[in-house]
Amino acid sequence: MISRSALSAASAAAVASGFRVADLRRDAWGHGVLGVAQTVTASGVGAVLVDSDSEAGMLRLEGIDAVVEGEPDIDPVLLYGLPDEQGVLVGRPAMRLTGRVLSTKRLKAGDAVSYGYTHRAAADTVVALVTGGYAQGIVRALGNEAHVEVDSVVRPIVGRVAMDVCVVDLQGADAAVGTEVTFFGGSGPAAPALARWHAVTGLSVAELVTVAGAHAIRGWEA
Repeated sequence: MISRSALSAASAAAVASGFRVADLRRDAWGHGVLGVAQTVTASGVGAVLVDSDSEAGMLRLEGIDAVVEGEPDIDPVLLYGLPDEQGVLVGRPAMRLTGRVLSTKRLKAGDAVSYGYTHRAAADTVVALVTGGYAQGIVRALGNEAHVEVDSVVRPIVGRVAMDVCVVDLQGADAAVGTEVTFFGGSGPAAPALARWHAVTGLSVAELVTVAGAHAIRGWEA
C-alpha cells in the first residue's frame, strides 16, 4: 500500500526547503511512477526525473514536467520515508508491505516448520501461514532472521521463506484468518523494518523497497 498523505507531506516539506526535482526512476523506487508523479507535483514539486523518454512523454500528457537527464535535488530517502541503517525514520514511510493470515497451526515443542526444517519450535506455540514470499520481495534470507507486525506486535518469521508464503510464530497468541500482517512500513513497530532487512541481506534499503514494490500487488491509501 502506498500512502498519498506520506508522499504529500514529504514533498511539501522538500518544496518548503527550496527543492524542486524528485527522483522517480525505477518506477518511483517501486512506488508507481504515475501515482507518485501526480501526488508530488500536486504538493508543489516542480519536476520529476524518470528513466525513459516514453515515461516522460506519458507524464507530460498529464501536465507533469518530466525529465530524463540531470540529478534530483529532493532526497529520495526522505521523499519515500525510508529508514537509515540504524533504523531511524525521519518521515513516515510511503510504502507499507502487507500480507494476510491464511491459516494457523498449533505446534508442539520440537515440531519443524517449512521445507528443510531450518526451524523447530522451542516450546508449544501457534504459527500462522502468511501471504508473501520471495516472489513478492520478501527475500529468502529473512527466514529465521526478521520480524513482522501482527496486531501491533512484532513476531518472528520462522523457517524458510517460500515463493508466495512464509510462516510467522505468534508466540502463544492467535490471529484470525484474514488478519493483516505488516512486513515493513506503516506507523507501527514494523515501520523501520527495512533497516533489519538490509542488515540481514546485505541489499540496500533502496534495492529492497524497489524490488518489493515491483513484485507485490500495489494499492493506494490516504
